[in-house]
Amino acid sequence: MSRYKYKKFYTWNSELAYIVGLIAADGCLINNGRHINVTSKDKEIIDIVQQIMCMNVKVSTKQSPYGNMAYHLQFSNVAFYDFLLLSGLTTAKSKTMGKIVLPSEYYAGFLRGYFDGDGTVYGYWDKRWSNSFMYYTGFINASSKFLQWIQTMNTELVNTSPGKIKPNRGGLTLTYAKTDSQKLFAFMYADINALSLSRKRIKFIDFIRTDPYASKALLARVLELVDRLD
Repeated sequence: MSRYKYKKFYTWNSELAYIVGLIAADGCLINNGRHINVTSKDKEIIDIVQQIMCMNVKVSTKQSPYGNMAYHLQFSNVAFYDFLLLSGLTTAKSKTMGKIVLPSEYYAGFLRGYFDGDGTVYGYWDKRWSNSFMYYTGFINASSKFLQWIQTMNTELVNTSPGKIKPNRGGLTLTYAKTDSQKLFAFMYADINALSLSRKRIKFIDFIRTDPYASKALLARVLELVDRLD
C-alpha cells in the first residue's frame, strides 16, 4: 500500500447538484473546515442525502416550540466541504449568498434541490372566473443577490419571465405565476428518475392535474411521474 494518502475530489453531477441545492436551502457549513449540517422537517430529505453520499450517519431530532419535528444530519467530509466552498456556499450564507458556480447542465438538479428545501407551490380557484385555477411557485431566501441569480438563471435556462421578488416575514420570495410554474415543473422534473421530495412533487402534480387548461405535453409528463410513483 502506498504511504501517500490521496484526497478525494468531487466533480459535478445531477445528484451532487441536488444536494448543493438542499444545503443552500436547509444546510450550513460549520466553521471548522469539515462538518456539514442538513436540517429538515422532512425525514425523506435526510434519507436522500444519506443515499447520494453513500453514508449512514446517526440522525438527531428536535421539536420546535410550535410542535414541529426537525431532523438534523451532521457529517464530516473535508473534500465535499471544499467542493461546497468552491461552488459558492459559505459558513455564513443566510444573507450573503450569491451565485452558485456550477455547469448549466446541472442547474435543474440544483433548482429541484433548492425547491425541495426552501421552495413552495400553492394554488387556488379564482372566484372571479369559474374555470380559472391559479397556482404559483416560490423560492425563499434572505439574500436578494441569490434570488436575483436564480431569477437570471431561470430566465436564461427555463425561459421564464423574471417573476417577482417580494419581502416576506423571513426574508424574500421569488414568485412565479402559472405559466412560469408549468415551465419550472417541466424543467425540474425532466428526468423522471431523479430524486426529489415526494410531498412537494405530488402537490405540484395535483395542481397541474387540476388545471383545466394544462397542455397535453405537460399532462403527459405528469402521467409519467405518476406512473413512476406507482
